[in-house]
Amino acid sequence: MEEVYVAGGCLWGVQAFIKTLPGVQVTEAGRANGTGYTLEGEYDGYAECVKTEFDPSVMTITDLMEYLFEIIDPYSLNKQGQDVGVKYRTGIYSEKPEHLQEAKAFLRSRNDYDKIMVEVLPLTNYVRSAEEHQNRLDKCPDEYCHIPEDILTKYK
Repeated sequence: MEEVYVAGGCLWGVQAFIKTLPGVQVTEAGRANGTGYTLEGEYDGYAECVKTEFDPSVMTITDLMEYLFEIIDPYSLNKQGQDVGVKYRTGIYSEKPEHLQEAKAFLRSRNDYDKIMVEVLPLTNYVRSAEEHQNRLDKCPDEYCHIPEDILTKYK
């Protein structure tokens, strides 16, 4: 099993989608690559993300990037759907340099590479989200999600 952290806007929909993909074994809602906490105790600079454990014999980072591009607007900076702010940025974070190299190669292979706003960076830190955010759309299916229902259930 390998591990990568996927940011694609609001983590509720991203987790609901990613856990249906072939080769994905475990998902966990969280936040990555932040700078600390505000005086109010809020996360500062973190990207909402999904910690994703996957079987590399079934799914590659390139595959994962292709799936990610189904649920995001890759040209949007810090915004997905109605969600706006740094925490809704898109990206792939990993502790494995080979994951980052493969993700960057995927981005560079696209004709629109110079317009893409998807980060590909080493994982610097990660915080698991509270239990209420884990598998949130399973618990509250009527919550807002920027990912259309037909795409959320496409691989179930």
